[in-house]
Amino acid sequence: MAQSSTLSEDKQAIRELVDKWIIASDSGLWDLFDDVWHSDGIMAATWFQASAKDFAAARRKGFEAGVSIIHANLGHISDIRADRAIAQTKMTISQRAEVHDVPVDVVATGRFYDFFVRENGTWLMVRRQPIYEKDRMDPVTPGTPLHLDPALLSRFPQGYRHLAYLQTQIGYKVKETGMPGLTGPEVDRLYAQGADWLAGAVSARTVE
Repeated sequence: MAQSSTLSEDKQAIRELVDKWIIASDSGLWDLFDDVWHSDGIMAATWFQASAKDFAAARRKGFEAGVSIIHANLGHISDIRADRAIAQTKMTISQRAEVHDVPVDVVATGRFYDFFVRENGTWLMVRRQPIYEKDRMDPVTPGTPLHLDPALLSRFPQGYRHLAYLQTQIGYKVKETGMPGLTGPEVDRLYAQGADWLAGAVSARTVE
């Protein structure tokens, strides 16, 4: 009979999935990317809120078209209750594109807030929700003049307004409200959903 895993082994397995997500997504390793997700997985981002399957297809399309989005994982914690888990991972999202004909980099800092379930002994990601804390935009060539439209910039929340500005310029329809930031009702609602998940809620909630 196989021995049950220890808490430290579960935490290691969850952290490996978190890291596998960015390695696969940023490197175009789509079979590996699929291995991370539960069959009912859902994903939310500034530019996409839908099933993990549809997200993977959209991410692959963008990758193959040369869309430059790079992620990095930093500090990590997880809360495990039987076969459920919530993980939080400090992260950065870096995207390069042209804004008003100027090549720029946007770096957004925040957290990935992830819902996990263990099925048949394997941990899988059920939901990924970024928390956007702050961001900035810089010309790739220092000192290059860059003039943003203040009306457009102010349409987006403080935590990801420069990222949203860039993504709007390259044709994405960006979610302007409802995405969680460092504080506020959106992140409080996410924390409550995480607590419900650990307590045995039937669903990790669909993306609004």
